[in-house]
Amino acid sequence: MTETTSQVPPELACPIAPVVDLVFSRWTTPILWTLNEFGRQRFSELERRITTITPKVLTQRLRQLERDGLVVRTYHPEVPPRVEYEISALGRSLAPLFATLAEWSVNLDKVDQARQDYDARDRASHRRT
Repeated sequence: MTETTSQVPPELACPIAPVVDLVFSRWTTPILWTLNEFGRQRFSELERRITTITPKVLTQRLRQLERDGLVVRTYHPEVPPRVEYEISALGRSLAPLFATLAEWSVNLDKVDQARQDYDARDRASHRRT
């Protein structure tokens, strides 16, 4: 017997919600995209490529992504020690999703225009009241 939508908690009713929470949480997408595009990276390389992230947040996100199985951390016991990060096979499986989103990004001008139109209508309606 299958569950009906009314029996499913609202936060689970949308099957993609957990994926969105996982993949599109703050900083996850730029980190995964960078590792997918540029391959294995040292921490400092990631920091240089994602210029607006703080070292503390980058460390936190990389740990979470490693825990989620989307990133692989490799420690090289040399002097000085070297740590590298790369996207895992599971993380690479998101590449088609990123490609689709990149294709859709051509619509961002339309989103901008829609926002401007909305704001203009909103300003006009406030002037009348």
